Amino acid sequence: MQPLLASAVRLSIVAALAAVEKAEFAYVRDLVELTDSALSKQVSRLDEAGWVPVEKGQVGRRTRTWLRLTEDGAAAYLGHLAALTVIAGPLQ
Repeated sequence: MQPLLASAVRLSIVAALAAVEKAEFAYVRDLVELTDSALSKQVSRLDEAGWVPVEKGQVGRRTRTWLRLTEDGAAAYLGHLAALTVIAGPLQ
């Protein structure tokens, strides 16, 4: 189990990013139903672990922020899911 993913919010963020190459900050915010500041705080923790780097860029005149899951982040997520599966036992 990954202690960092024990938080349902961080697990939701990582799960959302596992399904895509990268996602805009606003998309993830809306998907996991967080405020900008709450998502930013959780992403900072995941970024410190090297799992979810933050990329900023311009689209036209607007600044955009993208999030993506690194290989280490994906491995941690899959390991966490495997551990949860062992704990939950077989599904019938």
